[in-house]
Amino acid sequence: MNAISAQHIIKYFHDPITFQVLKDISFDVEKGSFVSLVGKSGCGKSTLLYVLSTMDTDYEGKLVLGNQQVTGLSQDELARFRNKNLGFVFQFHFLLPEFSALENVSLPALKLGEYSEEEIEHRAMEKLRLVGMADYAKNPASKLSGGQQQRVAIARALINDPAVIMGDEPTGNLDKTNSLIVLDILKKLASENGQTIITVTHDHEFAQQTDRIIEMEDGLILKS
Repeated sequence: MNAISAQHIIKYFHDPITFQVLKDISFDVEKGSFVSLVGKSGCGKSTLLYVLSTMDTDYEGKLVLGNQQVTGLSQDELARFRNKNLGFVFQFHFLLPEFSALENVSLPALKLGEYSEEEIEHRAMEKLRLVGMADYAKNPASKLSGGQQQRVAIARALINDPAVIMGDEPTGNLDKTNSLIVLDILKKLASENGQTIITVTHDHEFAQQTDRIIEMEDGLILKS
């Protein structure tokens, strides 16, 4: 079964001049696979990830995530779909510094509103345990190291058990040791939990460890 199906995705930027950034992109990603999007800066990989994440809806073509066609949904429908089905890990963790690790991880579940506060706290602790951060649950995010903060950000991405986790340079700000820890967590999520991971990365070694590499150049897929 496909977790992601992109069909003839075309995207233009119009400022300062009209420029085609994605040129008829089509590919499928199987459920439970770990995929890297690679290519030189400006090749369109982050723009493609933004389209796949449903946050950019100004494109031509069709996008299906799981069994849901998301192209054409309203912004409210997309926001609900994202919160329930997609998890995000960025280069910058975007944790709230004065909130504890546990509170940061709980936020998307509180927003979704499908679980009691007690259940959310239980789930948040479970996710922190999964990334080796349970002992730091009560620590303010500002008191954690960069590697620890990124692991908390992964736990936050997992709180609603998303089918797909999208990463934009998830190891971009980490040293080698912490990069390997994050890579190992993501590999386990795909292989053991059956979650689909798609990440944009400049890290060649990181990409080589994933199940599949999609290489882009000038808005096209060179090989996948």
